[in-house]
Amino acid sequence: MSVPQYRKAAALTLVAGLGLGLAACSTKSGDTSGDASGKVTITVDCQPVGAQKELLQNWNADVAEFQRQNPDIVVKSVSVGEQCNNPPDFTARLAGGTVTDVFYGYMTDLQQVLDSGQAMDITEYATTDTIPTWDSVDPALKEVFTDDGKLYAVPVKNYSMGLVYNKVLFQRAGLDVNNPPKTWAEVRDAAKKISALGDGIAGYAEYSAGNTGGWHFTALLYSQGGQVLTADGSRADFNNALGRQVLQNLKDMRYGDDSMGDRQLLQWGDLLTNAGAGKVGMFIGAPDATQAIVSQFQGRFEDWAMGPLPGQDGPAKSTLGGGEGYFFKKDLTPEQVRAGLKWIAYQKLTPGKGQLDYVRAKPQNYPVGLPQPLLFTNGSQAQQQELELRKANANVDTANFANFEANPVPIKGEPRNAQAIYAVLDAVMSGVLTNPNANIDTLLRTAEEKVNKLLAAES
Repeated sequence: MSVPQYRKAAALTLVAGLGLGLAACSTKSGDTSGDASGKVTITVDCQPVGAQKELLQNWNADVAEFQRQNPDIVVKSVSVGEQCNNPPDFTARLAGGTVTDVFYGYMTDLQQVLDSGQAMDITEYATTDTIPTWDSVDPALKEVFTDDGKLYAVPVKNYSMGLVYNKVLFQRAGLDVNNPPKTWAEVRDAAKKISALGDGIAGYAEYSAGNTGGWHFTALLYSQGGQVLTADGSRADFNNALGRQVLQNLKDMRYGDDSMGDRQLLQWGDLLTNAGAGKVGMFIGAPDATQAIVSQFQGRFEDWAMGPLPGQDGPAKSTLGGGEGYFFKKDLTPEQVRAGLKWIAYQKLTPGKGQLDYVRAKPQNYPVGLPQPLLFTNGSQAQQQELELRKANANVDTANFANFEANPVPIKGEPRNAQAIYAVLDAVMSGVLTNPNANIDTLLRTAEEKVNKLLAAES
């Protein structure tokens, strides 16, 4: 998932470029810049939690090897939960000034970080000297973290959304695992058949809390050809026939068919926990949702496949794209910034190392062969190396994602003020999924008024 206000130009560039518990560290950056031995110390968050055993082992091994190769740098790791960026926690850490020296954020977090006064301009430091693959990183991804010509974060992941589905449940329900639903009417029909299996299985599951409901409302609206804001970003643009269609589809499945299960107000981990337990037939998500299902929620690679995001009466008009990166806390020393960039380069942006160490990941409970992320530009040496390693070490059946890859949907970036807007739209999603008498027009009108007030307060 990917907070306030990323520029329209950045979102447009993203479209073209993609083509395709709070545990805060309150150490002040000035207190960790070095020690008597002359070493440079940095704090970095998003360390895997203890339950993510293999991921945590990999992270710790990477820290040890990085420090061996860079004996003048000390990396202190901080875990901020399995999701890395729970929006309310992230906002609280920004407000309290307790973010780590190098801290994880979504692509749409740029304005919130700038508004907090916690952002550091890293433009002069982000070069091939600190990140050897920097010239190969997709310029569109860099642009998302750029404001007024200044770079504030390094992109480390990107995604676009489609329909994730459970092949086992499809087979049990008599559905064709090689032909997933292409329209929302087909999703509804498949969800009825899957939920008829009983045993608490939801044919289709959806988020409606913790800003994830608004995130998915946006993706569903994109599938209809809609947009959350007007083209100039000044007003809400979802209180219309397209927004009503999104909610009507959900209301029909939830109450007309009873195919979405009784438990609602689901957040990120809730839905994926249910999916890992084999209790979800379909949901919308990115390819790495299957990664989380397996590595964090005890699911199985072979159970899951993916198709393109459905549309209302045909292919989806567009799908949501986003991603994440690492920001740098204000007032770091130049030595700390360079050390942080070198760590990110090693752990996130070097084929064969860190998150791209597919040889290491292949025998682990971690999927290799997913069609995303796509961090490097087409034709670059880094891209070629990464794709070759991914293919050679695939431990998932890549055919499960062939339908998704073969039917690309145009990608739209997230709206400005994304997390604040998502928080408002959570009420729209929770309203339609928890109240059979909910008035769709009232839900949309109320949300529109709140979003417009939010936007006006910023202008």
